[in-house]
Amino acid sequence: MTSLSYDATGSARQAHEQHLPALLEDKVATRIFAKDATLWGPDAEAEASVRLGWVEAATVSQLLVPDILALRDALRSEGVTRIVLCGMGGSSLAPEVIAGTAGVELTVLDSTDPEQVAAALADRLAETAIVVSSKSGSTLETDSQRRIFEHAFTGAGLDARSRIIIVTDPGSPLDKAAREAGYRAVFNADPNVGGRYSALTAFGLVPCGLAGVDIQAFLDEAEEAAEVLNEDSGENIGLALGSALGGTNPLRNKIVIAEDGSGMVGFADWAEQLIAESTGKLGTGVLPVVAGPDSPEASLGAPDVLVIRLVSDDADVELGDNEVAIAGGLPTQMMAWEFATAVAGRLLGINPYDQPDVEAAKVAARGLLDAQPEPTPAAFTDGAIEVRGGDWLGAAATAAEAVSALLAELGTDGYLSVQAYLDRLAYAPLEGVRDQLAAISGRPVTFGWGPRFLHSTGQFHKGGPSIGAFLQVTAAAATDLAIPDRPFTFGELISAQAAGDAQVLSEHGRPVLRLHLTDRAAGVRQLQELVSTLAGQTAPSTRS
Repeated sequence: MTSLSYDATGSARQAHEQHLPALLEDKVATRIFAKDATLWGPDAEAEASVRLGWVEAATVSQLLVPDILALRDALRSEGVTRIVLCGMGGSSLAPEVIAGTAGVELTVLDSTDPEQVAAALADRLAETAIVVSSKSGSTLETDSQRRIFEHAFTGAGLDARSRIIIVTDPGSPLDKAAREAGYRAVFNADPNVGGRYSALTAFGLVPCGLAGVDIQAFLDEAEEAAEVLNEDSGENIGLALGSALGGTNPLRNKIVIAEDGSGMVGFADWAEQLIAESTGKLGTGVLPVVAGPDSPEASLGAPDVLVIRLVSDDADVELGDNEVAIAGGLPTQMMAWEFATAVAGRLLGINPYDQPDVEAAKVAARGLLDAQPEPTPAAFTDGAIEVRGGDWLGAAATAAEAVSALLAELGTDGYLSVQAYLDRLAYAPLEGVRDQLAAISGRPVTFGWGPRFLHSTGQFHKGGPSIGAFLQVTAAAATDLAIPDRPFTFGELISAQAAGDAQVLSEHGRPVLRLHLTDRAAGVRQLQELVSTLAGQTAPSTRS
């Protein structure tokens, strides 16, 4: 097993020293692995009692390995060498990290953007099989992706049933429908594991194993990590990390996770969902901020920010004030962070296994799809950008002035969330505005691709403290795609998802600025240029 190492300074070290005696006295580590549902209080007991299967997932999932590898070999013998994962949130984030870190190709389709869907369809269809992953079996995005791939396979003269593999909970609507349809394989995941804790279940293993990852070695390392974490010991790094996440005093509720040479690809994006969706509720929680080692937040020195650096085993790291460095192999880190998040939930006094505010945006989006309302008129148009916002826009007459007005809404403990409903592969450079906006505002900035962030940080934005401001970027698509046997298109679906989320955020009293790009390429360039211009000017002052 790759060893797990940890170091901390300032408030993170103090939190460990403060909480460790009680964590050891209450035998929190061994009780977690004993599936003690009482650890998070009476209100959480019912949910926790059916969500603790993750503690033994590395062992239980060993039974899946032979069937996954046999299917991989059979597909390859038929010339099927490309795996596309259709999934959202916990069904896609872990496989993307596992495959990326292993250097194995896996196409992750976690979008309803018509251009991103079209690109996935256009690439080597004859060599493609899809893994459709949905815990509930009713995820709208995933169902739409399955429908269009099944239609494309049939249209290309391929046997669609032989190219579709399902991962879902036993007895879900998708489980029943898939078996009736005669799809190639159906893998049932442990229903006692929540989506964001499912990396070591069928949801993480099936797509990665089919793509070529050595899932046996992956599980073996994770199993050893579980044994190390299952100790009521002062040397238990999971207890230290959990104390840093949820036990600083005063609470540092912005957790900047910076990739700093660990070799893991995209780990912070996976941890982002795990932490935000587990802790962001009841007006509290901690917000993970995915950043680089030299991002503005890493040197901000703000009293509400804690920096966690993901480093290599042999790194000689000199930590600044209020920083953590953690190193270890990917399976070990995944086990450690799942464990630490559960510990943080206990320290925060919340249930780390529910997500009460995620459904609100889904309901709003479905309502907009059904009603097909006329879009809200733009406050004004600036070049290729239509601007929509609240009364706080004031006299803003340009997109740059609108962004400045939004940043002026940030309090000294606030954060900005950029939410881009675009093809995240084609427009990946847009994510570069994150660092610039953090420098301009002097506050932490998250960047999420819609609609996938709705299954991730979306819970914190609505259920956590009311301190966020939201910059939503939407765009017209040059071409749209129909969804077979549905009365709406992919373009209409992603538009409704964006509008629905903005509606719910506004109802929660959060300021939302929507920049709609009437021309994608031109609008993205204009947005990048205006942020660069603002970055070259004096940062706007924040209000207290």
